[in-house]
Amino acid sequence: MALKRFLSRAARALAGMLGFVVVSGICGVLVASFIVPAAALAGTGVSRSISYFNSLPTDLAVQTPAQTTRMVTADGKLIASFYDENRVRVPLKNMSPFIRNALVAIEDSRFYEHSGVDTQGVLRALTSNITRGERQGASTLTQQYVTNVANESLISAGREDQVVLSGQKSMGDKLREMRLAMALEKKYTKDQILEGYLNIVFFNRNAYGIEAAAQYFFSVPASKLTLPQSALLAGLVNSPSFYDPVTNPKNSVKRRNQVLDAMLEQGKITKKQHDAAKASGVGLKVRPSRQGCAAAAIAPYFCDYVTHLILNNPAFGPDTQAREQKLYRGGLTITTTLDSRLQAAAQAQVDSTAGANPAKWGSSLVSVQPGTGKILAMAQNTVFLPQRGKFDTQLNFNVDSKDVNGNDLNGAGGFQPGSTMKPFTFAEWLHEGRTMTETVDASKREYPLGFRWRSSCGKVLGAYSTKQRRAGLEAADDLQNASDGYYRKMPVNYGLYNSINTATFASASQLDFCGIQNMVDAVGIHSGLDGTPVNMHQLGNLLGATGVAPLHMANAFATFAADGRYCEPFAVLRVADVAGQPLPGQAPSCRDAVDKDVARGVNAALQDVLKVGSGIYINPKVQSRVPVAAKTGTNNSNGATWVLGYTTGLATASFFGDALEGQQRPGRNLTINGKFYSRIDGYMIAGPQWANYMLRVASLYPAAAFPKPPAAMVRKPPPAPRPPAAKPARPPGSPATSRPATPAPRR
Repeated sequence: MALKRFLSRAARALAGMLGFVVVSGICGVLVASFIVPAAALAGTGVSRSISYFNSLPTDLAVQTPAQTTRMVTADGKLIASFYDENRVRVPLKNMSPFIRNALVAIEDSRFYEHSGVDTQGVLRALTSNITRGERQGASTLTQQYVTNVANESLISAGREDQVVLSGQKSMGDKLREMRLAMALEKKYTKDQILEGYLNIVFFNRNAYGIEAAAQYFFSVPASKLTLPQSALLAGLVNSPSFYDPVTNPKNSVKRRNQVLDAMLEQGKITKKQHDAAKASGVGLKVRPSRQGCAAAAIAPYFCDYVTHLILNNPAFGPDTQAREQKLYRGGLTITTTLDSRLQAAAQAQVDSTAGANPAKWGSSLVSVQPGTGKILAMAQNTVFLPQRGKFDTQLNFNVDSKDVNGNDLNGAGGFQPGSTMKPFTFAEWLHEGRTMTETVDASKREYPLGFRWRSSCGKVLGAYSTKQRRAGLEAADDLQNASDGYYRKMPVNYGLYNSINTATFASASQLDFCGIQNMVDAVGIHSGLDGTPVNMHQLGNLLGATGVAPLHMANAFATFAADGRYCEPFAVLRVADVAGQPLPGQAPSCRDAVDKDVARGVNAALQDVLKVGSGIYINPKVQSRVPVAAKTGTNNSNGATWVLGYTTGLATASFFGDALEGQQRPGRNLTINGKFYSRIDGYMIAGPQWANYMLRVASLYPAAAFPKPPAAMVRKPPPAPRPPAAKPARPPGSPATSRPATPAPRR
């Protein structure tokens, strides 16, 4: 007892005498004396310890700790969060006064009095360790902050193996920490240090910093924390696992009450507040953290697409690791082009079309804004992670498998577009100076090997040289339409809006295939698997044999909607760092791709698809609401069905079919939503899906009437001959939506 009293008096006396200069040396010796074995200082004089202490570095780079990245829609709705450490930085003024007082009371009651190292605390710990055999430390909040900053810096640099935990610190580590703490106090105010500490400290593997902790444990912002909540969280930092209120509620309450006692003793709360807080329950309202696209609030597949765009973009770092650091630790705000109104409508519609069908038929919608290329909606009838009774896949039905540089986009790789490819042959027809109503011979069903197709370009595409192409690209020996009665002469626009295969071949036989190739390339159509151009010198591609992603089909038709102006589709409006400074994003990239008059001619023909052509059975209400054009499409197996429809304000691709097996399953004899189909065509399921969606959203992007093509392009056609009487392939009056003719699309 005598020794204890002596040491206590010595501590008080020394605390009163030691000045800042002496502290800078002596504290190191004192701390080391009870942190490490005495032998560690054997043979070392106090003066040498002071010299060593003063030689330690004083420069600590206080960088912003890892923070949560947020991806949001164009209208500010949260899509998803990304983080390695769930942290949202908030200023001290936006933290409850209770949490500030509680933390200081339990962790460092003399925080506002010392200069980074508390000599009274050091001597008090020394006394306790000597007299009671305890292992008390004496780290101030500033010292703890130094440790957190240093460790965070190592983690951000990918050097997690160099992180030293508190119980593992050597004498040198402790001295360095003290020296840096004292230097830090000269550079920052007490409130700045407290703010930094509360924003960096670990509370739980789901919560770094006070804002995330408040949200996780109590579902409130840090500014709204009550006294008992604040006391619980302040007590948690000492041992986040032992005092976890979820897994160790008794320990947590005991520790909370210790904090409340300390606050009362230090005059930070009244007795009444103290007693009421102690009597209260824990009152947890845990909000599980949700991060990444699998936990996206909306649009998980669009989220995944944007994530791949960020990770594939050198503007966000020299390699994938650096870009991942930026995404998961950089506290970015990624503002996308997505319109939450359209996204909600699109998701509801694809789910309604074929949500949880046991046969796993896929449906999707993707919308693009003509004239900008903004992706406004992207939805499909699947879930990102397995759920009982749900159709799950992580593949995005709407996008390419890879980008132009061969980087993964996690897309399904496109589907055979069938007859939705026909407008591009028609566009080249108009581009070569033909009229919309010129007659072609759609009775011709055979184009033998050696038929003189025209090809003026010198490139070698596929297995055919230029010389071979001029002699004959391929043979088409038995072209078929979906219905009898259309093997006859007809106006070329009539053949388009009724989707007659033989009419498309008849027009192509008079065109330069290099012109058709240029037209398809100009509107951005390419293979969804490898990004290569769709080879239009292969006859099957006139009818959609090569898989194309719905996004790029929608964007190609958006080019017609925009008077021939092509805009590359893009998904990111802007990216800001944690300080709000802009980082490279995406921007509109537009060019004139199709002659304006040609685009207007295509629009005029495709408006008739819904009025008198292959889309006549699609909901007519959509035509009465807004000027609209469209094209149906079905591949040869009926395993991929489409409607590409657009206004001047919105272009949408609607797909229904076999999305995961390369359209190998024939779309025949299937039941969807209780309705049996002997076979499916574009107008049957994809059509209503498109129409119902457009009825809800088209008015949000006001559309004008399509400008008319020049009069010289539209000659009055002769009366179309009536088809011969025959048993129709579909109900009387049904449109001649076509399956691709032979040579059939690859199945």
